Amino acid sequence: MESTESIPSGTPTSRPGFVRVLGATENNLRGVDVDCPRDAVVAFTGVSGSGKSSLAFGTIYAEAQRRYLESVAPYARRLIQQGHTPHVASITGLPPAVALQQRRGTPSARSTVGTLTTLSNSLRMLYSRAGTYPADAAGRLESDAFSPNTAAGACPRCHGLGIARDVTEQSLVPDPTLSIRDGAIAAWPGAWQGKNLRDVVSELGHDIDVPWRELPEDARTWLLFTEEQPVVEVTPQRDRVAKPYKGRFWSAKSYVLHTLHDSKSQQMRERVLPFMESGPCGVCGGSGLRPEALAVTFAGLSIAAANALPLAELAAHLEPAATLVHPSAAHRSWTSGEGTEVSVTISRDLVQRLGTLVDLGLGYLSLGRATPTLSPGEMQRLRIATQLRSGLFGVVYVLDEPSAGLHPADVEPLLAVLEELKDAGNSVFVVEHNMDVVRHADWIVDVGPGAGEGGGTVLYSGPVDGLAAIPASVTAPFLAGSGSADAGPPAPRSPAGWLRLTGIHRHNLAGLDAEIPVGVLTAVTGVSGSGKSTLVSTVLAEAVGAHVRNDTPEEIDDDADSQAGAAEPPVAGISGLEAVDRLVSVNQKPIGRTPRSNLATYTGLFDAVRKAFAATDEARARGFGAGRFSFNVQGGRCETCQGEGFVSVELLFLPGSYGPCPTCHGARYNEETLSVTLDGRSIADVLALTVDDAAGFLANVPAAARSLATLREVGLGYLRLGQPATELSGGEAQRIKLATELQRARRGHTLYLLDEPTTGLHPADVVLLLAQLRTLVDAGNTVVVVEHTMSVVAAADWVIDLGPGGGSAGGSIVATGTPADVARLDAGTSATAPYLALHLASHRAAPAHQL
Repeated sequence: MESTESIPSGTPTSRPGFVRVLGATENNLRGVDVDCPRDAVVAFTGVSGSGKSSLAFGTIYAEAQRRYLESVAPYARRLIQQGHTPHVASITGLPPAVALQQRRGTPSARSTVGTLTTLSNSLRMLYSRAGTYPADAAGRLESDAFSPNTAAGACPRCHGLGIARDVTEQSLVPDPTLSIRDGAIAAWPGAWQGKNLRDVVSELGHDIDVPWRELPEDARTWLLFTEEQPVVEVTPQRDRVAKPYKGRFWSAKSYVLHTLHDSKSQQMRERVLPFMESGPCGVCGGSGLRPEALAVTFAGLSIAAANALPLAELAAHLEPAATLVHPSAAHRSWTSGEGTEVSVTISRDLVQRLGTLVDLGLGYLSLGRATPTLSPGEMQRLRIATQLRSGLFGVVYVLDEPSAGLHPADVEPLLAVLEELKDAGNSVFVVEHNMDVVRHADWIVDVGPGAGEGGGTVLYSGPVDGLAAIPASVTAPFLAGSGSADAGPPAPRSPAGWLRLTGIHRHNLAGLDAEIPVGVLTAVTGVSGSGKSTLVSTVLAEAVGAHVRNDTPEEIDDDADSQAGAAEPPVAGISGLEAVDRLVSVNQKPIGRTPRSNLATYTGLFDAVRKAFAATDEARARGFGAGRFSFNVQGGRCETCQGEGFVSVELLFLPGSYGPCPTCHGARYNEETLSVTLDGRSIADVLALTVDDAAGFLANVPAAARSLATLREVGLGYLRLGQPATELSGGEAQRIKLATELQRARRGHTLYLLDEPTTGLHPADVVLLLAQLRTLVDAGNTVVVVEHTMSVVAAADWVIDLGPGGGSAGGSIVATGTPADVARLDAGTSATAPYLALHLASHRAAPAHQL
């Protein structure tokens, strides 16, 4: 809430053309006063956890949002999810703000490029209002009928997913050389039920002793798929004493579906499940839409075909409709709206919005592309493009690492977009670690000098080149080019062997062969969408994981591989596996879905902390075991909030809100549990400690100390032990998984796969991470990282560069070799080469900055 009580006398409350922040104390900010110019690109920098996000998002954006929502009617405010009121004395000169933060969690398989950008809404309206309908159509369809995510549009067979599970002759009869008597129809039950069905089939006149493949096709189809259930009198053939009985026939498909839907036996359901196969839905062809919607066309294409076109081709396809000079004032007939003013208006809007995506290098994507299959860089650019077309004027855009997941070649069009937003009369505030983006900013706010308690101070606010004069800034050396993450051996290591993968088929990798060196650090590079993550995190992980011990951390399922064909083997052949005993694949999926999962629980160090509390004299005297100190179970937790630490507050005509629990005041435990202390701190006090602070406090608890040491080594010393998983970025989640793996006492012959581990890391923190990766290699392991950060690529032993472009223009290996080898290539061969060469040249020209 704004207040001027703490403003010193004589201090101006506004400065023309600037956003003025006074007395910000959000999170670790220490009474920060700072001025940020409007109508400019302002970069907020500092090491991870320094407080830059607390200033940009937690203070400036939160206050702008609060002020806007206060102008909304109280009843309407209830329907809007609101943030918190920032801890700040005063903010003046603040325009309305729009935030583009990195998304936590994983999008649904129903989320697509079209739904993310809202382009699918316009396309559906185009087909609804301007499409050409069949002559026998009952009438025009509403736009919802063209969406697989609505009841009106979803295919009744696959419910809009486009993927259907069904049985096939191949799945029901795996060995067609067998006869029915010998068990050809493997899906049928065994024991007496199976014998009964065979006897029924015999009574129905089918030969049960000839090989299955010799039966007439119509007989095979009927036996497997008919829904008829004839009843015949059966005389048991092998038991002359038994009396005849009435036997009912079930086709193999009917039996499998009946068992899955109606059987109460889990064992029975698991037995028949392998006879089901997943594939494109036969009714909708994989589109997820009803036949009535698929029958409507525009410019000769159904909406399913339009959704499948690359964005650049879709824009070209709609261009004639968008540029029609003399549209009709009314529909020519009720069956077609093409050529009307409506079709021109909607087409023109679509072409303009598609053009923005094409300009950002995303023309190879399609509207129907599922978002779980997109790279982080592609997701970032899609969100930015959506804002660019909004046409807002005079607002502050607050962006969270817009360059995250982007290849240096992709950063250049991003810089043009930021300038375009500024030129349109907006202010652009970016929280950034990419020094190329920071150098192009008009103003820099550097926060630090350290993280957590060691940060929270604005070291410098001014033009970018002035930061060089601030000796306390950790950012300054890297901005000047004298900082380096390369502190290892100058000569690349030699591979101890090779993993060879042949015939790779997945997404845009079509028939690719790849060789991965063993015993070294390999960087896999390429522009966004070139196939890096598919090669490393999907294909390599699946292919190697099928043959060796897989210790990949348990992660959240995202339905990304529920697409048709995902169950197919990723490679035709693989060799060199004798050099690998174990696989650890670490990506950026969340470490938990709820706030109950946190840093301490995931790494396991909380178990050691709870045991330490249970071992105190006070806990023993009260009979408290380790379970007493868990906030997830009854006994020690606060029952008012059930260990959450907060409660939901419902207010009439005002938005529901969350507040500290009135009983435990956010501590999560009851008074009896909190009264037990370890060296003067309660269990809640320990959870509130940062990793750096806890390292000293828990130095005498070996299991906890080991976990804390590895967390610090990967640059996570600023996080709190009780930091909820929902508050962690993808990069932080990945480094927590890596630290959890590093604390295990295992050595050698492990393949580590990491997908952009430097995401969210300040260049100074990259130094720490790179040292850990090299330690793994020195111990005899193999490390493969997908990376865009040139300092890491330059420090690798081997580089595999994919491209040349993204999507259908990528999927090929365009360069391999040492960093120096790849750097010598021209830009036409490798998009990475010129940036890698520039980094190596600047490193040779300037002495490494020692941190």
